[in-house]
Amino acid sequence: MSADQAVPAAPDETAPAEDDTAQTPWLRRGQSSLRALLLSESGSAGVLVAAILVALLWANVAPASYTALWTTELSVRLGSNEIAMDLQEWVNKALMTLFFLVVGLEARRELDLGELRDRKRFLLPLVAGLVAMLVPVLLYLAVNAGEPSAAGWGAAMSTDTALSLGLLSVVGRVVPDRVRLFLLTVFVVDDLVALVVIAIFYSEPLDVTAIVVALVVFGLFLLALRLRVEGPAVYAVMGVVLWLALLESGVDPVVAGLAIGLAASAYTPTRERLEGATALFRTFREEPTPELARTASVGVIATLSPNARLQRFYVPGTTYVIVPLFGLANAGFTLDGDLLARAVTSPITLGIVLGYVVGKPAGVLLASWAVTRFSRGRIKPPVGWLAVAGSGTVAGVAFTVSLLIASLAFDGPELAEAKLGILATTVLSLAVTLVVFHASRFLAPDRRARALLGSSQTLLDLAEPFDDSRDHYRGRRDASVILYEYGDFECPHCGLAEPAARAELENDDDLLFVWRHLPLTDVHPHAQLAAEASEAAGRQDAFWPLHDLLLTHQGHLTRADLLGYAADLDLDVERFADDLDHHVHADRIASDIDSADRSGVSGTPTFFVNGRRHYGAYDAASLQQAVADAHERAGSLRH
Repeated sequence: MSADQAVPAAPDETAPAEDDTAQTPWLRRGQSSLRALLLSESGSAGVLVAAILVALLWANVAPASYTALWTTELSVRLGSNEIAMDLQEWVNKALMTLFFLVVGLEARRELDLGELRDRKRFLLPLVAGLVAMLVPVLLYLAVNAGEPSAAGWGAAMSTDTALSLGLLSVVGRVVPDRVRLFLLTVFVVDDLVALVVIAIFYSEPLDVTAIVVALVVFGLFLLALRLRVEGPAVYAVMGVVLWLALLESGVDPVVAGLAIGLAASAYTPTRERLEGATALFRTFREEPTPELARTASVGVIATLSPNARLQRFYVPGTTYVIVPLFGLANAGFTLDGDLLARAVTSPITLGIVLGYVVGKPAGVLLASWAVTRFSRGRIKPPVGWLAVAGSGTVAGVAFTVSLLIASLAFDGPELAEAKLGILATTVLSLAVTLVVFHASRFLAPDRRARALLGSSQTLLDLAEPFDDSRDHYRGRRDASVILYEYGDFECPHCGLAEPAARAELENDDDLLFVWRHLPLTDVHPHAQLAAEASEAAGRQDAFWPLHDLLLTHQGHLTRADLLGYAADLDLDVERFADDLDHHVHADRIASDIDSADRSGVSGTPTFFVNGRRHYGAYDAASLQQAVADAHERAGSLRH
């Protein structure tokens, strides 16, 4: 196929205006800088840290009002039935159910779409997660041996996923994205096991009848999902009944959130479902009635997976309201000289600090080494050993689940000692993590890449690898990094992405750019013909010149326009027109569409970097960073 580097025609008034909001499909467009901050890991961690500081300040400046507020009883009565709990319990048992719902959703998404969709890759995170919980517990029990405080061992085992990933952003770009993905897979196990521990070891005496009711309700919930029952109210009612049954059973009701989250499957919308949604919207466009508006709205929403719908609804409120509210309700305690004096020798405080600061990194490293050793290298961490060590140190960041278990296991002075230990371990773990990752700056580039990224092969998202006999490409054929784009010549966002992709290609002599067709004919009526025209031009060694013209003239893609472009490029117009009229290249376009379907691509533009799907923005800076990460990764594999 043609690999010429023709200079594109200058953009005209028909080209879409370039802006800085270009993002991958299925992500919200046009976010303000404030909203982008709030949706970032650092933003969520910042809100939680602020809530913790407010709680500490409040509890030390006005301890009576702090205690009075959170011990205020709130009851809900329906006939003769009543639920009465203080405000802190409502936060910990009711609102935190939604937090664990999000935990379950993230775990299920990782199992369906993330690294863990390859079940063999689940072994190392499973072992690492379990050992990294077991070692801290053993250290805590060793310090508290023979003491009543040994019963609080659960407070020394669970990492705060959101806070640790948020604080990791403080370390900066020295931490590659693959390290965050490795952490997330380990934390999935951590969160799930922690909730099982709460349900088994920190629940009240069990009511078997209520447990049976909960199991029946959850079974009906799963059946409704299987039958694709529509209507969020149905699921909301079953979720509330499940929560009430668990509350009555003696099992901590937050388990309901995790169970529901794990049940919500995750998948990318298929092209067929999206085309069906487009047809519904067109029907509404022709006859804009309230009934058709509702049908179109339901049809559009139905293209998303249950997991995506629930995450979009619950994640913002959970992250920026519920978790900070939990911190505000639980983190406050009076910090005085007496407490500090006790904490120095307190087995509770020392056990928690030792468990997290020493036990967590030791557990992650030990488990990763053992799995690699006993599998003879067939299963190994997806990152380098320095990154594994840093993953272990940041896993020592504890708050949400640890504080929740501490509040169940302790009260009075012992609870204060546990809270101080939890806060201390967060600060210490972050400090050690900063040292570990910044130590990589002193390594030579090739050793640094290997230390952070390792040598294991990544899980690829692209179904069809590069084939120089059929793919259209620009750049070095033997380049270490390949940037793929599935595009549509009539898609305005593809027009926005083109300058970014071109700039990256021009500034990187070790990059190959591959274009593949994905005409979205249900929304772009001229896209298919434009794609066939580019192939007809390619037959005359002019694919790229016409490619560039089409993306800069997206408002003019009729047959007459295409023939005019062919004449401007001095092509054999008669042959070009014959190819269009007889759809000579339709099968070639269909082949690209098939590869897009098998790769889970349903929108344009969608980019892949060395076979890994690029999520997020596709502006010049974001693509440059993605390509730079791929270069670093490729370098680590060569050494």
